[in-house]
Amino acid sequence: MEMISQLVAIAGVLGALSLAVWALKRKGWARISRPASSLDRRLEVVDRLVLTPHHSLHLVRMADRTLLIGLSPNGCNLLESSSMHPSAIARSGR
Repeated sequence: MEMISQLVAIAGVLGALSLAVWALKRKGWARISRPASSLDRRLEVVDRLVLTPHHSLHLVRMADRTLLIGLSPNGCNLLESSSMHPSAIARSGR
């Protein structure tokens, strides 16, 4: 009997929370964001090159910029930055 009363209490709390979220969303005071789809992503790892177990290069596209980042145990360094698309960099022979 005690377990049933606990389950009813839990259901009541969850119901109250659901009602509060619904009311806040309806008033426009709360937004539930959805994960960005792959088309909406502004940050993307284009390629990665492992140099040693602790050193690597990462080509990252951020909006309209392409960044070459070097990672090591000491941290990360921006090695190159370009406003060109990665496919344009490959075609230009850089």
